[in-house]
Amino acid sequence: MKGEAGMNLATSYLGLALPHPVVAAASPLSASVDGILRLADAGAAAVVMASVYEEQIVAQELAEAALWSAGQDSHAEMGAYFAPQAQARVLDGRLNTLRRAAERAGVPVIASLNGCTDEGWLDFARQMEQAGASAIELNFSHIPTDITQSAQAVEAEYADVVRRVCAGVDIPVSVKMPATFTAPGHVVRSLLDQGAAGVVLFSRFYGPGLDIAVLEPDERLRLSTPGELNLALMWLSLLSARLGGSFAAGCGVWSAADVVRCLLAGASVVTTASALLERGPGHIGTLVTGLRAWMHAQGHESLADFQGRCAARGTPEEARAFVRREYYRLMTLPVERVTGA
Repeated sequence: MKGEAGMNLATSYLGLALPHPVVAAASPLSASVDGILRLADAGAAAVVMASVYEEQIVAQELAEAALWSAGQDSHAEMGAYFAPQAQARVLDGRLNTLRRAAERAGVPVIASLNGCTDEGWLDFARQMEQAGASAIELNFSHIPTDITQSAQAVEAEYADVVRRVCAGVDIPVSVKMPATFTAPGHVVRSLLDQGAAGVVLFSRFYGPGLDIAVLEPDERLRLSTPGELNLALMWLSLLSARLGGSFAAGCGVWSAADVVRCLLAGASVVTTASALLERGPGHIGTLVTGLRAWMHAQGHESLADFQGRCAARGTPEEARAFVRREYYRLMTLPVERVTGA
């Protein structure tokens, strides 16, 4: 058997050849060129740039339009000069960050987009492609507050956005989807059918809590925990071997053991943000080193030796029986085996 240094940790995600499966997820660490370069220098196989939010861009457009309108009445010649520049500045900063990072990082830079209108999703995706993104991650965070909107209607909206974006760009598109669907497997299949190259399981719910001292929303942002990974592991295992496309695990990846679990369940890569925010970009090296050490101890020379080994490959009925059996087993554990860890 080869030594640890000679192991092959290579994987493919969204058609991108990566040297190992640890990807830096979108976070404040990847909001700037320097931040993206730090993550790349720390060993990230790819970096997902911090999300572009359509509301942020539209708000800036409206503010600049109002400023220009107020000024043009008293300074007509200045209004004529600044009008085109105001609109040109809206996305320049983010696109310039993407462009410079894509040129200098030496690893794929994946653009993350969080839109709210059909026009916004497609227009921004096209501009990100032109700026040099290796792929685009559509970050869905829609909360269906309209109680007359059915689950089918929500799923149709997601599928329509994915279809439009995939038809409008030539680079791979992935979907970072929430876990709040009634039938996540059906939704994933639909998104892949619409042209998505892969999915990230799952995005976190970031709604505010409630501060009972002041009776206002508690807007502190809390990091993920390893326990949040279990839901993604279950769906990775149920879907990765039965559907085409690339699967990424997200939300709760903190340790090398978490990376191994995700790969066993069928993930192509893992994406991590909270662990890097708390422990720094250098934690990427810890994850990769730990993965390599586990592979060496188990006698594996490449990811292909074990990737997807724990993925479900039976019939839907067999998968259903497995999930039910595991649920029953956990719910009937003796008290001495119940842990808070």
